[in-house]
Amino acid sequence: MRTHSMIRTSLFATGLMVAFAAVPFSQTFAQEASAQMEKSSDNQTVPDKAADAWITTKVKSEFGTTKGVEATDISVSTSDGVVTLTGNVATAAEKKRAVRVAMKVKGVKSVDASRLVVGAGMSH
Repeated sequence: MRTHSMIRTSLFATGLMVAFAAVPFSQTFAQEASAQMEKSSDNQTVPDKAADAWITTKVKSEFGTTKGVEATDISVSTSDGVVTLTGNVATAAEKKRAVRVAMKVKGVKSVDASRLVVGAGMSH
């Protein structure tokens, strides 16, 4: 009976050792997973993303109130303060006006209008 009790105690102790040994590994794994998630989120903090969203909204709003710019034909996106304009405009003058309006918005570092096509598919 004594041997049986001793075996049970040894198994219990071994089980505890294994359980406690696994804790640091799970913490390390969780920290590595967290670090990977941070790296994969395009290196922007929440305030940066909020600022970019505000810039996008402000540029769209300015387009809506600017004569000579068809706001519905231009898509706007912002990343790290760089505004990208995509879509179609009727003339080169409209493209220049759109870039100028976007550059005036506070927080805009630069404007990429390389995907803003002049004259293609316009029905105006």
